[in-house]
Amino acid sequence: MPDPSTYRPAPGSIPTNPGVYRFSDAHGRVIYVGKAKSLRQRLNSYFADPASLHHRTQTMVMTAARVDWTVVQTEVEALQLEFAWIKEFDPRFNVKYRDDKSYPWLAVTWSEEFPRVFVGRGPKRKGTRYYGPYSHAWAIRETMDLLLRVFPMRSCTKGVFRNAAQTGRPCLLGYIDKCAAPCVNRVDAEQHRAIVDDFCSFVGGQSGPLIRRLEREMKQASQTMEYERAARLRDDIGALRRAMEKNAVVFADGTDADVIALAEDPLEVAVQVFHVRGGRIRGERGWVADRMDDSTTPELIQAFLVQLYADDEARTADTGSPVPKEILVPVLPTDPTLHEWLSGLRGSAVSLRVPQRGDKRTLMETVGQNAAEALVRHKTKRASDLSTRNRALEEIQQALDLPEVPLRIECYDVSNLQGTEVVASMVVFEDGLARKGEYRRFVIRGVDGQNDVASMHEVITRRFRRLLEERRELTDPDDPDGPLLIDPTTGAPRKFAYTPSLVVVDGGPPQVAAAEQALAELGITDVALCGLAKRLEEVWVPGEEYPVILPRTSEGLYLLQRIRDEAHRFAITHHRGRRSKTMVESALDQVAGLGEIRRKALVNHFGSMRKMRAATPEEIAQVPGIGPRLATTIATALVEEPRGEAVNTATGEVLEG
Repeated sequence: MPDPSTYRPAPGSIPTNPGVYRFSDAHGRVIYVGKAKSLRQRLNSYFADPASLHHRTQTMVMTAARVDWTVVQTEVEALQLEFAWIKEFDPRFNVKYRDDKSYPWLAVTWSEEFPRVFVGRGPKRKGTRYYGPYSHAWAIRETMDLLLRVFPMRSCTKGVFRNAAQTGRPCLLGYIDKCAAPCVNRVDAEQHRAIVDDFCSFVGGQSGPLIRRLEREMKQASQTMEYERAARLRDDIGALRRAMEKNAVVFADGTDADVIALAEDPLEVAVQVFHVRGGRIRGERGWVADRMDDSTTPELIQAFLVQLYADDEARTADTGSPVPKEILVPVLPTDPTLHEWLSGLRGSAVSLRVPQRGDKRTLMETVGQNAAEALVRHKTKRASDLSTRNRALEEIQQALDLPEVPLRIECYDVSNLQGTEVVASMVVFEDGLARKGEYRRFVIRGVDGQNDVASMHEVITRRFRRLLEERRELTDPDDPDGPLLIDPTTGAPRKFAYTPSLVVVDGGPPQVAAAEQALAELGITDVALCGLAKRLEEVWVPGEEYPVILPRTSEGLYLLQRIRDEAHRFAITHHRGRRSKTMVESALDQVAGLGEIRRKALVNHFGSMRKMRAATPEEIAQVPGIGPRLATTIATALVEEPRGEAVNTATGEVLEG
C-alpha cells in the first residue's frame, strides 16, 4: 500500500486557485475526484497525520499513488468539471447515487412525422419528450389507456405502423377509436400533430383549459342536438378527470418543484425525489448510495443535486432543462456557487430552499419517510437472506475472535434528556433476526444526572444479575451443571435465563469498559462483549487499544449496525412515552384543586400532552371526578403552559415539547 508521503507534491507547488483534483492508484485508475476553492489548502489536508483523518479518507490516500489537479477560473467551472470527471472516470471513493430500481417514463417521439406515445425505461434520447418518471409502470399504462380514448394518437411501433400502411388496414386500436389511424390516412400529419399537442399539454399539467374546451364543445353539441357527439365528449371529460385523480394535488398554486429528502447512516444514504409539476405529483424516484467518505448532510445534498441535474443526456433541446423553478431540500448546501450553477442550467432564477411550514413542509416530511423506508428495505433485504445472515455471523466471529458463531446477540442503548428520564433498551437478535418478544426496557434509577457510562453499568448489572438469579432458581437437581430454561410452573421459557453469545453496547471505550466491569463484578466470564461507536462505525473490544475496523461492505458490520439502530429506536420510543406522561403530570401540578387521583385519571384518559391540549373543556369534563369549572381551569392552564424544544443530548435528536 503506497505511503502518502511518497507522492505528496512539493511545498509551494500547489496553486491557491480554485480547481479540481483527482487521486489515482498505482495502476493509473482515478479513485477520487474533488473540487476546491483553494487547491493548496484542500490538498494539504489530505497529507496531514493519517491518524487524524476519517477512516475512509485514510483508506483513499493510502490507496492512491498520485494526485493531479486542473486550475479553473471560477468555482462554478470547478463544479462543472468535477461532475464531468466523475462521470468519465467513475471513481470508487466518490459518492455515486445509483437507482435502486428502473423507473418508467411516459415518452412521446416528438421528432417523428407521426409522433408515438409509449411507456419506456432507461436513458433519454434526443427528439423525444419525457414525462415522469413514475413509480409504477402499471399505473402510467392505465393512465395512458384512459388518455388514448380522448387523445387517439399513435402508440404502435414502427413495424406495426408500416405493415398497416402497406395493407391499408389499421390495427385493433384504430377500430376501437383509441388511435386516429394516420397509417391509413384517416388524419393527416397536421391533424395528428394537433392531437399530440393536446396530449402533451394534458400530461404536462395544462389540464384545465382542455377540460373547459371540451365542456364548451359538449354544450354546443347538445344545443345543436348532436347528442351522440355530446355523449362522447361527456365520456371523454370523465376519462380525463379519472386520469387527473391518479395524481394527487399537493400545491394549490400550481407549483413546479422537486422535493428532495434523504435518510442516512454512517455507511449508506438513501435519497428520494418527488417531481411536482402544476401542483401535482407527476413522479418519484429513489437512490441508494454507499458513503465513501465523511461527507456531511449538506455535502451529500450538493453531490446529489449535481448528479441529478448535470447529466447532459437528461437535457435535450426538446425537453428543455430538467431544473424546475423551485427545489426543496432538507438542508441547504454549503457551496454558494451551486445556486448560480442551477440558475445557469435553467436559464432563469431557481429557488433552492428549506420549507419551514405549510403544505411544502408536510410533503417534505412525506418524502423523508419514503427515503427512510427505502433505506430500511435496502438493509433488511440483505438481512433476510439465510446465506447472507450466516456470512454476517461468521464475519463477526472472525473479527472478534469468538470461539463460536454468535447465534444470540443482545444490544443495549441508553437514552436521556439532559439527565432526566434516563431509560435503556435491550434488543435480541437470534440467527441474525430480531426477536421482538424478548426485547426489554429499563428505567435507570441509580444514576444522578447525565451519565451514560454509569447508566450502562447499571443496566448490564441488572440484566445479568437476573440471569444468575434465574440460573439458581431453575437448576435441575438431577443435572446441577445445566440450567432448566423452562419454568416448571407455567411451562413457558424463562427468557432472561438464556445466555447471549455476544453483548453489543452502543458506544465506544467508556461504555465497553463499564459493561466489562459490570460483568466482572458478577463473575460472568463466558459472554463476549464489544461496542459499536456511531461516528466511525468502529468495533471496540475490551482491553484493546485500537478498534476493530470491519470493511465497509462487510455483512457482519451491516448486521451489527442494524442491531445497534434497533436498540436506539427501541430506547427512544420508550423515552418519548415516559417523557410525554411526565410533561402531562408536571403541567397539571400547577392547577389548583387538582389532586393526585384526578391527575392520574386525566393521564390515563388522554395519554399524552398533545391530546390533552387539543381537548375542549367539555371533553375534559367527561373524565370522572372533573367538573365543568375545573375542566375550564385545566384547559386554560394547558394553553398557557410554555412549549419549547428539548434535545436528546446523547443523539442530538430534537424531541417534541
